[in-house]
Amino acid sequence: IDIIEKQIDAIAKDMGIDAAKTGMLSSSKIISTVSKCVKKYGFPIVIDPVMIAKSKAKLLKDEAIEILIKELIPLATVVTPNIPEAEVISGIKINNIEDMKKAAKIIVENYGAKSVVVKGGHLNSNESIDILYYNGKYKEYRSQRIETKNTHGTGCSFSAAITAEIAKGNDIEKAIENAKIFITYAILHGLSIGKGHGPVNPIAWLYIPAEKYKVIEELKKAIEILESNEKIAYLIPEVQMNLVMAIPYAKDINDIAGIPGRIVKIKNKVKAVSSPEFGVSSHMARILLKIMEYDNNIRAAINIKYSEKILEIMKKLNFTISYFDRREEPLEIKLKEGASLPWGIEQAIKRIGKIPDAIYDFGDIGKEPIIRIFGKNAIDVVNKVISIANMLN
Repeated sequence: IDIIEKQIDAIAKDMGIDAAKTGMLSSSKIISTVSKCVKKYGFPIVIDPVMIAKSKAKLLKDEAIEILIKELIPLATVVTPNIPEAEVISGIKINNIEDMKKAAKIIVENYGAKSVVVKGGHLNSNESIDILYYNGKYKEYRSQRIETKNTHGTGCSFSAAITAEIAKGNDIEKAIENAKIFITYAILHGLSIGKGHGPVNPIAWLYIPAEKYKVIEELKKAIEILESNEKIAYLIPEVQMNLVMAIPYAKDINDIAGIPGRIVKIKNKVKAVSSPEFGVSSHMARILLKIMEYDNNIRAAINIKYSEKILEIMKKLNFTISYFDRREEPLEIKLKEGASLPWGIEQAIKRIGKIPDAIYDFGDIGKEPIIRIFGKNAIDVVNKVISIANMLN
C-alpha cells in the first residue's frame, strides 16, 4: 500500500498531474489510499469502477465496493460504469435507456460524483448508446454497434481517452464525445490475437490521418495514369466519370475521397476537374460503402459508360459481372433519398452470391445506364479500365 502512495507522490511532485484514472482497485486499503491522494493533490479523476468480470462474477468483495462508493466516487470527475457495474453502484436493475438514466442520476445525486457516463454496450441494440448525467442534464452518445469478438480493453481504453481529453483541457461533454469516436475506431480496428477476445486497438485513431493521406496520394497517381491514356475518353459517360477510394473501415461518405467536379472528356483526352478530396462524392461513395459492408478489402470504384460492346470485352477479360434493374426497385426505396444505388448494389451481389468486378444497370427514365468497376485500390480499378480501353480501341 505504501508504494502506491509513494508512486503518486513522486509523479505529483515531479511533473504534476493534469488528470488521472483508476482501473481495478483490488482492495479497500488501495481504494482508501488512492482517495487520500486525490484529496491531497486535487487532480481530476476518472473512475472506471472495474468490479464485474465478463463472466458476471464479482471481482471485488462487498467491503471494497462499499469503500469505493463511499470514499472514491464522491471525488470523481467522471465515473464510467458499464451496465452491470452501474446496477451494483446504483442498486437498481437496468433493462433499457431510461434505467440507465435513473442509475446515472442516482450515482451523481446520491453518491456525489461530478458526472457519470453509463456505457450501453450490454444492451441488446443495433446502436451502442452511452448516457451521460452531468449538471442535472442527460446527454446521449450513439454509435453503430460493431459485431466483433475483439473487445478486450474497451472500458479501460474509453476511460483512459476521457482522462486524456480532460488533461488537455476539454470539458466533460467534449471529452466523452472525443473518447467515443476514439473507442469506436479502436474497436473497428481490433486485433484478432489468440483464441478468445482480441484487444481493441488504441492507436487506430492515428491510422485515420495516415490512411487519408495514403488514399489521396493513391488517387493522384491513378488520375495521372488515366489522364495520360488517350484511349480512356471513349469510356466517359454523359454524367462524367468519378473515381473514389475509401480508408479502411469507412463509416460514411466523409471517409471516402473522390474528384470534385468529376473526371471529364476534353477532345480525345480525360481530365480531372480538381484534386481529390474527402467527402465530395455522393453517388459513388454510397455505392462503395455498400460494397464494403460485404468486403472491407474492396476500397475503390469507378464508373464508365455502358454499352453491349464493353460488356462483351469485360467477359473476354474474365471479369465477374452482375447487374440490377431499376424497374424492379420497390416504391419505398425509390421514395427514400439516397437509397436506390445501395439497393441496386445489394441486388447485384445477391444475384451472383459474391462481389463482382463490375456492376451495371440499364438506366431508367432520366437515368443513364452505367457500369461501375470495383477493386482493392484506385490504381487497381484504373488498370481494369485501361484493360477495357485497350481492347475497345
